[in-house]
Amino acid sequence: MKRTLTVMFLVFILAAVTFAQTGVKKRRPLPFEYGRVVINNYSEKAGLAPVVFDHWLHRAKYTCRLCHVDIGFAMKSGATAIKASDNISGYYCGACHNKKPGPDGKKVFESCSTTVPPEEKTRCLRCHFLGKNVKPEYDFVNFTERFPKGRFGNGIDWEKAEAEGLVKPIDFLEGVSIKRQSLAVQKDFSLSPKLEGMPDIIFSHKKHTVWSGCELCHPEIFIGVQKGTTKYSMIEIFSGKYCGVCHTSVAFPLTDCQRCHTKAVQ
Repeated sequence: MKRTLTVMFLVFILAAVTFAQTGVKKRRPLPFEYGRVVINNYSEKAGLAPVVFDHWLHRAKYTCRLCHVDIGFAMKSGATAIKASDNISGYYCGACHNKKPGPDGKKVFESCSTTVPPEEKTRCLRCHFLGKNVKPEYDFVNFTERFPKGRFGNGIDWEKAEAEGLVKPIDFLEGVSIKRQSLAVQKDFSLSPKLEGMPDIIFSHKKHTVWSGCELCHPEIFIGVQKGTTKYSMIEIFSGKYCGVCHTSVAFPLTDCQRCHTKAVQ
């Protein structure tokens, strides 16, 4: 009972922080919207609708490390400043969207082209569809029907889906990735929260390296690799720093306290 009350108290504090920062309670995104990124650095200037990028579909096929380390997408929306010329040259989206077979063996549609025949004009709407009435090729409900469910975010336990072999994210892209020797996976360790009575955090390197490798977190997000080197607070995390880089936007959200605070109070 004490543990449940403590978790509820923390959720209340986090909600209060959000309200204090914005003054308005944000609408919780629908499951298929969670992790969605709108890219509009150049789209409207070129006479196209902004690009809508759905993380849920791409994370089912590729690791976060592959896209944000090997291919080089920034972790912040709009910071990459992707141009059509970059895609045409095989960078960013063009690294995969090049008419070559993807993880499922199907050819991935070409992202951008210098010449687009009239019959292929609708291809642009595969990405540039913000505000458009476009039916996506992959439907979220059908695609995730067999996946284990989670409580928050887009309602999917991606960690469990990977462990059960329902998703097998690719971590190497020929012509882009460099073959590297795998590092020894570090053991799980616990972190003690400052709030008295709050369960300890159990951090699993094994679970994170499946998706992120080592390079995604170290040294840009967590400078030190030794436990206790990097000091951070829940307020900073909730502001989008440290763990909050991913766990406020794409990975399961901070409202799912018991996904991290799993070790019972002694």
